[in-house]
Amino acid sequence: MNSLPLVDPALRPLLEAVPTQRLSAEMLPTLREQGFPAPPFVDRGVILERRSVPGPKGAPDILLHIYRPPDVTGPLPCIYHIHGGGHVTGSAADLEWLHHPLVADLNCLLVSVDYRLSPEAPFPAAIEDCYAGLGWLFGQAEALDVDRDRIGVMGESAGGGLAAALALMARDRCEYRLAFQHLIYPMLDDRTCTAADPHPYAGEFIWTAHNNHFGWSALLGHAPGAAGVSPYAAPARADSLAGLPPSFIATGALDLFLEEDMDYARRLLRAGVLTELHVYPGAFHAFDMVGDTPVSLQARRDSRAALERALA
Repeated sequence: MNSLPLVDPALRPLLEAVPTQRLSAEMLPTLREQGFPAPPFVDRGVILERRSVPGPKGAPDILLHIYRPPDVTGPLPCIYHIHGGGHVTGSAADLEWLHHPLVADLNCLLVSVDYRLSPEAPFPAAIEDCYAGLGWLFGQAEALDVDRDRIGVMGESAGGGLAAALALMARDRCEYRLAFQHLIYPMLDDRTCTAADPHPYAGEFIWTAHNNHFGWSALLGHAPGAAGVSPYAAPARADSLAGLPPSFIATGALDLFLEEDMDYARRLLRAGVLTELHVYPGAFHAFDMVGDTPVSLQARRDSRAALERALA
């Protein structure tokens, strides 16, 4: 497989700046210590509070990062954010550079959750952590000056998959009603690892088939593709997507998750869920996170505009 000729020429330098790595258990501690190579951002007075709140019953407390715009009174809309990292790396702090301008531009509260990572804490640890944080947010909405009717969930990659799973869990447990789900190249389906006819051009860069198998195996505690996987682990496994909140899905045409993301959007539409889907040509996984290429800027504009509409 060689999809390089299909990569947007403006994105090709990013493949040198962020080379593709082959994940292994031995390298996880180093990757976690390195964190995400965050770009600089301009301080616009956004207020950040880190608060430890109760986790799921019998589990450790979880850390929430709460961002508030300066000099804005509420009640405010709120983005509940879940970071990515293939279920095995990443932290809420990795995306602080993204959260600050988002909160300042959209005049919203943003709460980002640090959930337990796999393989040390396999399913259902991460999704239950996310649900516990969401419950705390709804319970403290008045104290936080948040509008309960305008709380939505957002995530990228594995965080996008967790955001989709959280929307399913919130629907099924009937405790909290989400206003929207905003999914950026979400990791939705473990069966992509075992597809008989994998996409011939998607997944060569950044997040590969090997890494996908590693991430899903770490989360599930067994090889991906088996019967009986919970939809709260792999949202594409859900029998029905009816009753989910309005949805935004964005992915790259060369992203390993391309087909599972497109299929999830198709199923949402067939279930009567208001859904917006964007596929960016020549774009690989996480293409929008580093650099200001035309396609990256367009993806960020589309995402920001959709969030603005959803929060309104």
